[in-house]
Amino acid sequence: MSMRYLIYAIISVVIIVMVWVTMETFNQPGINDLDVEFEEMANYRNENNTGPILRVYTVYTPDTLWLEMKKYGDFMPHTKYGNTKVYFFDQKEFIPDQINPAEPVIESQFQKYCVGVYEKSAMGEVRFTRFPFR
Repeated sequence: MSMRYLIYAIISVVIIVMVWVTMETFNQPGINDLDVEFEEMANYRNENNTGPILRVYTVYTPDTLWLEMKKYGDFMPHTKYGNTKVYFFDQKEFIPDQINPAEPVIESQFQKYCVGVYEKSAMGEVRFTRFPFR
């Protein structure tokens, strides 16, 4: 009789763990959980799939909450040995709709409206700069 209870207990524990893991999988934090509503305006990804992959985004943010901008950058896709850059702007009318793959990525007439740049380098090092062009 005790062997039957042991089997039921093991099966119950396995089912509870499976339900817990499944719930945690679907409840991961994401961009929608941030306090600020970000809007991606333009993006660029080079065609190179065998070498370093460059991803560049321009994003509108209605508020300059630096920690939230850094969190947004952390949620952006990144490839090992690739580079991800996110340029934040606080005025929609002064955001470029085209991104240059070569430096300068942001044209000079838009640079003064950029409030922050998030960059994740090829080795995973994160750098966040406030008012990078001032």
